[in-house]
Amino acid sequence: MSSAATRTTGQDHLWSVDDHLEDILGTVRPLEPIELQLLDAQGCVLLEDVTVPVSLPPFDNSSMDGYAVRVADVAGASEEFPAVLTVVGDVAAGQAEQPYVGPGQAARIMTGAPLPPGAEAVVPVEWTDGGLGEGPVSGMRAHSASPEGSYGQVHVHRQAEARAHVRARGSDVKAGDRALEAGTVLGPPQIGLLAAIGRGTVRVRPRPRVVVLSTGSELVQPDEELGTGQIYDSNSFALCAAARDAGAIAYRVGAVADDAETLRSTIEDQLVRADLVVTTGGVSVGAYDVVKEALSSVADEDEEGGGIDFRTLAMQPGKPQGFGSIGPDHTPLLALPGNPVSSYVSFELFVRPAIRTLMGLTDVHRPTTRAKLSAGKALTSPKGRRQFLRGTYADGTVTPVGGAGSHLVAALAHADALIVVPEQDTSVEPGTEVEVVLLG
Repeated sequence: MSSAATRTTGQDHLWSVDDHLEDILGTVRPLEPIELQLLDAQGCVLLEDVTVPVSLPPFDNSSMDGYAVRVADVAGASEEFPAVLTVVGDVAAGQAEQPYVGPGQAARIMTGAPLPPGAEAVVPVEWTDGGLGEGPVSGMRAHSASPEGSYGQVHVHRQAEARAHVRARGSDVKAGDRALEAGTVLGPPQIGLLAAIGRGTVRVRPRPRVVVLSTGSELVQPDEELGTGQIYDSNSFALCAAARDAGAIAYRVGAVADDAETLRSTIEDQLVRADLVVTTGGVSVGAYDVVKEALSSVADEDEEGGGIDFRTLAMQPGKPQGFGSIGPDHTPLLALPGNPVSSYVSFELFVRPAIRTLMGLTDVHRPTTRAKLSAGKALTSPKGRRQFLRGTYADGTVTPVGGAGSHLVAALAHADALIVVPEQDTSVEPGTEVEVVLLG
């Protein structure tokens, strides 16, 4: 964590984007691992390799509803000259006992049922008369409605090769194989695989709990009526959604008025459910920037290495930033600007990597690429600041969306990329190759 000396001088020092991010990632540590039930582990990062204890499938089984047969008994079968076999019983999925299929015999078999002893292949029911003594059928009659279908004779109208329509034991994964690697994010397919190999619990790093809190007496909740000088609180919704998109469990706190003591107590109350706190607004140099007022001296005053450092960054948008820890558990806190674009860009650059680090991931950043700038005129950028402009990316080309203003939330909603203009560049001509951060 930044030292106390750094906290008191942070406003005087111009931080680069890279140094601020390095400080954050050098401080935030992955959460401690826990053992979770499978569904509770969704979205978490697997902590250890998982080895397959039993092969999948665990036995040879049918991939079709049909008849289990011996290959020699259906050789040369056709609609004109069908093979006529004696049906010796049913084989259903989950059935412990299977009939033996001998020469001239067949067993009616269901999808997923074990291949019975003696059988070498499965012929789909559509290749047979279904035991009705007529032409090809489209399906089987229900056993409960027609139990006699388990016996009698069946006419097979096509021949079958050995192992036809049979899913071999271990054809998916074999016992001893590595099912999943440590570091895997557990989504629905991975959860399904773990269940299929018999794992009821798994050791993971939990999803971080992120509390998002916006400040400002002018903020009103959506669906409420706006008064004079009021605006809707959009930042907390956008950042909460962004935190969830990054993999966190996000809690949104309604806007807190511009009162330092209220904000201070609200944040402290939220620490019980937070692995990371994100505030938006109140970090600039105005008389009502209460985040700075509330947190400059409160956080971990009696704890070694604690506190919040409020900084000026060489970037646009997002110049004012805050970072540090708060409370007895040194909970990380990132204080973002209040302008909508500034807060969202700051989230993508700093908060998202922090969340991914808490999860235990090694690749914590959005992907980047190089693209040709498509614009009607040159882009301008302030000297000495790294600028992040909204854009749309397609087929190696990026096009700016909206202007550079940090309040243009409508343009942000149509962007899927950030155009990066380096600190040393004050103008970028159309056709220039630029760095692009891909947002989705």
